[in-house]
Amino acid sequence: MNLRCRLDHCLTLACAIGMASMAATAAQAPERPWMNTSLSPDQRAELVLKAMTQDEKFRLIRSDFGEANNGRPMPVGALNSAGYVPAISRLGLPALQESDAGLGIARPDLNGKGATSLPSGLATAASFDPQLAYAGGAMIGGEARRRGFNVLLAGGLDLERDPRNGRNFEYAGEDPLLAGIIVGHAVQGVQSQQVIATVKHFALNALETGRHTLSAQIDPKAAHESDLLAFEIAIGIGHPGAVMCAYNRVNAVYACENDWLLNQVLKHDWAYPGFVMSDWGAVYSAGKAVLAGLDQESAGESFDQTVYFDKPLRAAVASGEVPQARIDDMVRRILRSMFAVGVIDHPSKQGSLDYAADGSVAQRAEEAGAVLLRNEDDLLPLSPRLASIAVIGGHADLGVLSGGGSSAVTPPDGNATNELPPPQEWPGPRFYQPSPPLAAISRRVHGKVQYNDGRDIAAAAQLAAHSDVAVVFVEQWSAESFDWPHMTVPDNQDALVAAVAKANPHTIVVLENNGPLSMPWLGQVGAVLEAWYPGARGGEAITRLLFGEVAPSGRLPMSWPRDESQLPRPQIPGAGFTPIGLMPQGQPADSVDYNIEGADVGYRWFQRRGIEPLFAFGYGLSYTHFGYDKLQVQWKSGRLVASFDVSNQGKRDGVDVPQLYVTLPGSGQVRRLAGWSRIALKAGETRHLEITADPRILANYDATTHLWLRSAGHYQLQLGHSSSSFEGNSSIELQAGQCATNACRMLP
Repeated sequence: MNLRCRLDHCLTLACAIGMASMAATAAQAPERPWMNTSLSPDQRAELVLKAMTQDEKFRLIRSDFGEANNGRPMPVGALNSAGYVPAISRLGLPALQESDAGLGIARPDLNGKGATSLPSGLATAASFDPQLAYAGGAMIGGEARRRGFNVLLAGGLDLERDPRNGRNFEYAGEDPLLAGIIVGHAVQGVQSQQVIATVKHFALNALETGRHTLSAQIDPKAAHESDLLAFEIAIGIGHPGAVMCAYNRVNAVYACENDWLLNQVLKHDWAYPGFVMSDWGAVYSAGKAVLAGLDQESAGESFDQTVYFDKPLRAAVASGEVPQARIDDMVRRILRSMFAVGVIDHPSKQGSLDYAADGSVAQRAEEAGAVLLRNEDDLLPLSPRLASIAVIGGHADLGVLSGGGSSAVTPPDGNATNELPPPQEWPGPRFYQPSPPLAAISRRVHGKVQYNDGRDIAAAAQLAAHSDVAVVFVEQWSAESFDWPHMTVPDNQDALVAAVAKANPHTIVVLENNGPLSMPWLGQVGAVLEAWYPGARGGEAITRLLFGEVAPSGRLPMSWPRDESQLPRPQIPGAGFTPIGLMPQGQPADSVDYNIEGADVGYRWFQRRGIEPLFAFGYGLSYTHFGYDKLQVQWKSGRLVASFDVSNQGKRDGVDVPQLYVTLPGSGQVRRLAGWSRIALKAGETRHLEITADPRILANYDATTHLWLRSAGHYQLQLGHSSSSFEGNSSIELQAGQCATNACRMLP
């Protein structure tokens, strides 16, 4: 119908009827000027805010637990997941459907179907590949969208300050630049699917033991140069719609009530425009939390002592403790993220998942992130012509291990095994992704492949002795809510590896684990492959690496200590998990002193103390070797740029990760990762590369001015294969400067 026709000029009855129908529809449906996509997210959020009632505002600032819990039925309209905020249909606002999703959609759908699991976050970080991180984020964001979710609790970023932290596998290692860039690109990937990502856990949530009470003690300057820098970088790259505050306290104040963290740093200094949601069970007040910067309470009816952001907060507003303007700011921030990410304009719709395509994304991440730690006498890659291979341990006949807790992803067709060790309940059960290495190896070898589960060590050693090669799978299950008290491999697996290696020197160990472990048998085995938690296609990826179908290219995103004695804190009071045979070692501490290492986390701690770890940050072998030449360092347009040649000096194609480190004036021998490049090279090929240093790595944070300030002086640059192995040195004199995200300007 021609909309310009007017009733008094219509020549037909149809026109008159049509106009009457349009008028009736207009009278029934309110105008929604916020649906004008030409307006900015801020403008659109403001328009919705003005149209909302107080009850609608208070409904948006708290979520419900999205599944049945403690006798409560699943909320109507929820999808059996972590959080749910009902739709406000009057305003055209969809429900917020929130899913745990550190490595994939963590809950089966309403029909019991699972999702695709990425490998460990440490595997993605070990790839040193931002585009791979983006692809992984886009994959889980796409699965979330087709499951009906529009908020993912994905974006784990807490720096690894202790390898025993049960949740390290969700994060991205110890270096703030690497972790921030990798997680920032993963967030970008998630949000490319019109799904809000949630960077977490803000901040200094580096231990699980006593996590609801533990206070992270740290100087603000050191915090800014380590953990907060990682968050600043990730938020600057990914622009996440949400940030989740942590369980722990920071300098004695709960993270979700911490004005310094939420208001001063996040919202003021970084000008973060999105909203802050609480972790589940991390709210202890109404007015105090709101005034400190918390915008949304998560599942308070199931996890907090009361729903603080309902009656208690209404009372605080009525009494004048909390101004109405603050409530409006909370709502505005949530609405802004919904518009900015596309949640309102592009509502999520349930549909089928392409498990084959999504599994390929997970497989590529594992292949790029697995780290070859040892390869004596070029034992790897294996030949398909081997007459016999013994595959031992690690449930390698069934699948590959996943970490536990809220990030555990149920495989599409369920767990690979029903014979699960404890725990059966939270933070279990243990999931095995149904991608068995045994089957993948068997498909490639012309000879005999035999399996032994490793429980009978003597039988396993006998099988190894009568095989050309033995491949031992060693596993360490870790999960949210507990830390390991030590770095020892559980379940007598050290003895298994030692016995197999004694029986057959051609022994290869594949690790499926949370992070660094002590390896007393290291010198006895021929090769070690760090596979992390390998994800949905892990068995296939591991096998392709073992047989050289793809070149190992992962580099360690953390330092690998020899044992706990090399750590800043050799003991974790109260660590352990009783159901799997570990008795907690006393009560958890009230606080943890991160001022011991301060900003010098990981490899910087080892450098400062003159300690040699077992493997350095950035370390990783390949089936070829690389060389660097012609390093030059220049100052270009306010940026420090290193240029050099990299050559593949071996006979096989491979992938290298040249790493640029900088030593600042007056910092002694403590180097910082300033940048890197990931490059694929054919055998004999040479390429010229440039690495641009992040300006904040060349500076120190000034807690008084809240600025990054670069000192005048002599800066040493080293080009390395890791944080302790270099093949190029240069230096440059720089003037004093003030550094921002993208550049440093000279101070007058």
